[in-house]
Amino acid sequence: MSEAIKLLTLAGSLRRASVNRRLQRVVSQAARDQGAQVTELDLADYPLPVYDGDLEQAEFPENVRKLQSLLAEHDAVLISSPEYNGSIPGMLKNVIDWLSRPQEDGTPGTALFKGKVIGISAASPGRLGGLRCLLILRDALAKLGSWVAPTQVAVGGAGDAFEADAPRLSNDKQQKQIEGLVREVLDASGALRPS
Repeated sequence: MSEAIKLLTLAGSLRRASVNRRLQRVVSQAARDQGAQVTELDLADYPLPVYDGDLEQAEFPENVRKLQSLLAEHDAVLISSPEYNGSIPGMLKNVIDWLSRPQEDGTPGTALFKGKVIGISAASPGRLGGLRCLLILRDALAKLGSWVAPTQVAVGGAGDAFEADAPRLSNDKQQKQIEGLVREVLDASGALRPS
């Protein structure tokens, strides 16, 4: 039997009660149920300044190095992102900008993204479920060379979308969509993983 896919999950929100943190837990559980080895990343544990080229030269943030190492150690990533004003949150964009900077050994940070399998999802109280931010997030990750799963999931009406006592969505159709996204990411990761 092949080694389990190492999957990193994260939410593009720092708010403790964020529906996207709840969606991250749903995604993580679906991945565990499908045999993945899951690391649930909390970006609040890795505070970063707003990207600034002068700061990069003067004092490179240690948390960027930690996040670059985490990204390198995992086969795939699943992101659950809120939509802010029709786009991705500034915090999430800032993390992506920092991660794309050169690694400690001088290797381009973009090498961490090249060929990396990434799945994207969103949750929002609105009917579109954050769909507009997924289009922008997909484009940003693809420009860095990531393989972004064709399937994406936008969970609308997120205030009532989650089961109270389990990390799953109350709507069976949406839950199956999440499970399908996870399956797609794991299958692609297995196929693209170096032998």
